[in-house]
Amino acid sequence: MGNSFNFYTVLTLIACLLLGLLFAGVAYRKTAHLDSRLRWFLASLRAVVVAVICALLFLPLMKRLSYQLEKPLIIIAQDNSLSVGHVVPAGFNKGQYEADLQKLRDQLSGNYEVKVYHFSDSIKNGFDFGNKGKLSNATALFNRLNEVYLNRNVGAVIMASDGIFNRGGSPLYDLNKLKAPVYTIALGDTVPKRDLRIANVNHNNLVYLNNDFTIEVQVEAFESKGELAKLKVFENGKQVAEQQVAINSNAFAAAIPVKLKANKLGLQKYTVQLSPLANEVSEKNNTQQIFIEVIDARQQVLIAAGGVHPDLTVIRQALSANKNYEIKVVVGEELNVLNPNDYGLLILYQLPDVQRTGAAFMGKLQQSNVPAWYIVGAQSDINRFNALQKLVSINGANSAIQEAFSTVNPDFTTFNIDAAAVKVIHDFDPLLAPFGKVMINGAGFVALKQRIGKIKTDAPQLFFVNDNGRKAGYLIGEGLWRWKLSEAKDGLTPPVLNDLIAKTVQYLAVKDDKRKFKVYPSKNTFEENEQVLINALLYNDSYVAVNAPDVSLQLKNEAGKVFNFLFSRTTAAYQLDAGMLPAGNYTFTASTTLGDKKYQAQGAFYVNAMIAEYQQTIANHQLLNSMAIQTNGKLYMPSDLLKIKQEIEKNENIKTLSYEDLKYEALINFKWLFAMIILLLSLEWFFRKRNGEI
Repeated sequence: MGNSFNFYTVLTLIACLLLGLLFAGVAYRKTAHLDSRLRWFLASLRAVVVAVICALLFLPLMKRLSYQLEKPLIIIAQDNSLSVGHVVPAGFNKGQYEADLQKLRDQLSGNYEVKVYHFSDSIKNGFDFGNKGKLSNATALFNRLNEVYLNRNVGAVIMASDGIFNRGGSPLYDLNKLKAPVYTIALGDTVPKRDLRIANVNHNNLVYLNNDFTIEVQVEAFESKGELAKLKVFENGKQVAEQQVAINSNAFAAAIPVKLKANKLGLQKYTVQLSPLANEVSEKNNTQQIFIEVIDARQQVLIAAGGVHPDLTVIRQALSANKNYEIKVVVGEELNVLNPNDYGLLILYQLPDVQRTGAAFMGKLQQSNVPAWYIVGAQSDINRFNALQKLVSINGANSAIQEAFSTVNPDFTTFNIDAAAVKVIHDFDPLLAPFGKVMINGAGFVALKQRIGKIKTDAPQLFFVNDNGRKAGYLIGEGLWRWKLSEAKDGLTPPVLNDLIAKTVQYLAVKDDKRKFKVYPSKNTFEENEQVLINALLYNDSYVAVNAPDVSLQLKNEAGKVFNFLFSRTTAAYQLDAGMLPAGNYTFTASTTLGDKKYQAQGAFYVNAMIAEYQQTIANHQLLNSMAIQTNGKLYMPSDLLKIKQEIEKNENIKTLSYEDLKYEALINFKWLFAMIILLLSLEWFFRKRNGEI
């Protein structure tokens, strides 16, 4: 406790004491009949009590000063990934290394605070020399240390690793956050070993049924000059390709294209395999699995118009980037030979028009149930438009046109229009829209509203209607090319117009899933070290999500072994965490009962074997040395790791810190003062009563 007395404090205490004496004098000046020693004793009690109470009133705070010592924190991080234990250099004594690392911890614990971690695909406390980690991520380690020990006295980090970090990138960019030297212990072997491996397989995640596609296999080989290897590709266990690879150097690398054909719908597993060489350091990196989803032919989108218009090009360009759409633009009388049912979506640009273009096609349209996007403009025949469909009607003349700016409806939730896009759309040039009142016959979802000059209206501009499962979209106005020019002038990236058109078409073209019970994994393929999450949705007859009934799931692996699970409930759905599963193909069947109806749903997913730790067998001591130099640390070999203690002790920057803690504490918090006041008052009362005083 520091000295909290100053001139003001002394004066205040003297004043409190004088007040106490004054109160005592007033109280006992007419008690001459009492024994003099008793009078002085009682007066003293009264004076002390009053003085203490006055001090509580006039001196409410007391200054407290303390000192805290913080030892330097030494962090030992040990790489527990597979690569550390997979390739061992000549002369390396694993048992001695483990004993020395633990001995180093014990020696440092005397003068420093020591924290020990082992890291691979996760970061955990303590030592673990099992070397079973599927990945190695040093960047995650240093980020974790920076979060946990922020503003702590971190003296040094000792990291034992082979420098092979296959996740998170290079840790060099995150080292300086801790502001501490890093002492690295170089494990593994830097001498190339005889090895053949598949470094990577480049491929598309999505291909179309019956189409040819090419994968590119990156093959590498070390110390294997003159060997001949076979590259094979299997589709769901069946061989579909084979070719020979001639290795012509000791440091061999080649990109080998393999042509395949998509013959089956759904998620397909392809296994790429290299025949092993004699005396390879590892055969586990000779195989990789890839997963490619094969979908049916691209969805046909027809852009139909009475004549050419720059808006047609704008729409086509916006949709061409999406490989799931096959765009066809047809204008004029060529429409009459088309069947609307051959397409997944119709974009009717100013059709029906005043020239009565494509009358036969428009007649077929009335018998079709294909989703359509109507764009109404100056050439639209409003009367025929009202007669062609019954969801929207426009009360106005064909020849009357007005300029209408756009305003985003904040209540629109059918798809997302972000805040940046809202401002851009507000500043777009106006569209040319038919003059008249737009009436929506049913439930409409309005994305954009018309703004006439600076006056906002409730008149819809871009909106959607769903009539018994058939979707229809409407844009009241032509002139999308003006929006395109406005974007080009402002240099907007990414283009807001393209995104708006793409989302409109995506909403209209996607087929609604009317199943009442849906079960699906969070993704089609999982890694071995990932939690397998499966989601489920259950709807009642009103298509309101419910989660009252239990949902069970049977999971079956490739060997036919069955695992039973029960879903957990979320707010209005279900989720199952099946944990981490071994590599392989899994199928599942989920079931539930709602009322008197039973529901089932089936699905499948893959768990991919992780071979990243076998991909690189040459230790990267250069990276470990760079980490040490960058932080004023030092690189040590395993046989010399006990010398790190001496290096740390010599480092003058690694020292105990003293922190001064100054704080003010209210006297009212000292409970013993109140106890003393009550005790003194009780004593005074007792002796006064005993001697006949009131």
